[in-house]
Amino acid sequence: MSVLVGKNAPDFEATAVINGSEFKKNYRLSDTNGSYRLLFFYPLDFTFVCPTELHAFQEKLAQFKALNCEVIACSVDSHFSHHAWLQSDRNHGGIKGIKYPVVADINKTIARDYDVLIENDGVALRGSFLIDKEGIVRHQTVNDLPLGRNVDEFLRLLEALQFSEKHGEVCPANWTKGEKAMKPNHSSLNEYMSSTSK
Repeated sequence: MSVLVGKNAPDFEATAVINGSEFKKNYRLSDTNGSYRLLFFYPLDFTFVCPTELHAFQEKLAQFKALNCEVIACSVDSHFSHHAWLQSDRNHGGIKGIKYPVVADINKTIARDYDVLIENDGVALRGSFLIDKEGIVRHQTVNDLPLGRNVDEFLRLLEALQFSEKHGEVCPANWTKGEKAMKPNHSSLNEYMSSTSK
């Protein structure tokens, strides 16, 4: 498994379905430079854990947008399969109502570049990549197929990243917006540990 943190996010060009129904050919990750990106892979359309995740990201989409972050989904299905799934109602396992781009990786090159492809099965693991405005991967996690993601954790990480960039401080374990952070030195660590000891 490749660690992409600290490296340029692999760019790609593919067809995506945007706004739930429009085909956009030549959709590129680099077209969103200047924004943060949360790129997530899921195994297949018309499956089981996947629609719960896509809806969970949609439910928090306004919060991502408020933090200047684009949410982008990707799987190895065709854009036609994505489109059909996007027309299917939620109560029938569909993803109708999803507005962020759903990228078609039918050649499996994007999943391979991000090292989340299960070669023998031809599907991607549940890889998630937080990419900064300059295109650098700042966080990655990869879940096995049965394990759904916690969308709130990506919002927390995005807020921590933006706080650190703005203030030059580091965010301790379980940090949430508004809580105390630290300067990256021993005296600040000692002060933080003393103020939080029970």
